[in-house]
Amino acid sequence: MITIKEWMELTDYKITEGSDYGWGCYGPNSYTLDSWNGVHGKGGYSFSITFSTKSQKVYEVSMCDYTNDRAYRMINPKFQEKHRKEAEARGVNLNEAWDSVDYVDLDVLDDFIQKALAIKAGESYDTRVQVPVDFSDAELLQYMKMAHERDMTFNAFVEEALRNALEAVEDGRLTKEDARKFVLESQSAWPFANKELPTFPVDYKVLDDDSTED
Repeated sequence: MITIKEWMELTDYKITEGSDYGWGCYGPNSYTLDSWNGVHGKGGYSFSITFSTKSQKVYEVSMCDYTNDRAYRMINPKFQEKHRKEAEARGVNLNEAWDSVDYVDLDVLDDFIQKALAIKAGESYDTRVQVPVDFSDAELLQYMKMAHERDMTFNAFVEEALRNALEAVEDGRLTKEDARKFVLESQSAWPFANKELPTFPVDYKVLDDDSTED
């Protein structure tokens, strides 16, 4: 998860507003800072961060690109479920940033930072979402070999595997139970003996390991 220092550097230490967070999902010490460049519509952008004034733990960061009507957000994984439940209890659409614009949730810090820098500079940027993956050494070697045999880059290979998995979920050909079974099997044996492109989701986890605030 991003730190307060990193977020402040992204905004050039320009704070335009601050207030108590207001919801209970992040605890009684949660506070929000905003940084807006003062421009409505084209050329406008804003960044927000919600953190603990006691521990400095960051719960959530978001940014709005008013030029392209896009909004991005990262929520600390340890608080995502609490945030979802409170939004549900309040009858709030937690995905809505403004009007008909929904948040795109990001998982990779570098993805957030690169998008933020481009938005601030008024530059074009990759709207695709990076996905964190965690492979064992044996799995990584096998995937790299398979990508090489297909004359693909490793990133392109993983992207294609993930797209296939998402399509399988959308078509109903892949269920959560299938995914669990795949993860269990992959822990004991390499499941792609025939060197076929993976059709099950890659097992991944968020790399941030912050402890939960009491």
